[in-house]
Amino acid sequence: MTAGSSAAERDGNPWVQAIMALVLVGGVVGYGLWHLLGPGSAAASTAELPAATCTPSSPTPRDRAPSGHVSGDQLCTALNRPDLAALLGVPGEKAETADGGDSSFRPAGAKTQIRTPESTVRFATYAVQVSATYDRLSVTEAHELFGDDSELRTVLGRPATLSSTPTFSIDFGAPKGTAAGPNGTARTLTVAMDPKDKGGSYEISLWREDAVPPDDAALLRVAERVLPTIPGWRAG
Repeated sequence: MTAGSSAAERDGNPWVQAIMALVLVGGVVGYGLWHLLGPGSAAASTAELPAATCTPSSPTPRDRAPSGHVSGDQLCTALNRPDLAALLGVPGEKAETADGGDSSFRPAGAKTQIRTPESTVRFATYAVQVSATYDRLSVTEAHELFGDDSELRTVLGRPATLSSTPTFSIDFGAPKGTAAGPNGTARTLTVAMDPKDKGGSYEISLWREDAVPPDDAALLRVAERVLPTIPGWRAG
């Protein structure tokens, strides 16, 4: 069980930790490039920017969502909602970028790919990511199996875990060209995809662009509003 373009770990699963490390770095690189190459300066007021719309992912046939699976574009539509800034506690800010992607990975020794579609929306203060992981590992099993420091919770009536992952930043304006290093913490809420926790999960990750610890209350507000709007969400 994992997440996609930029944020957090999945209950100690070594495969997911490796993928999420790449995701976090990739998301921050994308953010830096947007500010480096995009119109205006990073210091420009978000009030002057139109809210970002979801950029189509144009997946290859191999990455297209199978029947019953959500796509990265659908996750972006669910996440990039008009009240997202208010849910994050930064009313008045506008989304600067919004995108979704479809990807998968094959654990060593496995015969099948595990799909991990994701979407990330960035504001001046926060970045938030939602992803889905279509594997057979339940949230409860993962928490017990890997024995990490995540907190076991109940969210929307199903098992969930809350965990932290360090994030990294890349400075393209450093004296020697580029510089990279730790840049705060991402908080990730992993929620069972099935009400009976039979396998698969949704992950929502939140981190701040200024490296200040993110607000768990904001993360929970986003999860409670966004997850039920994802196509295929199973009420129960």
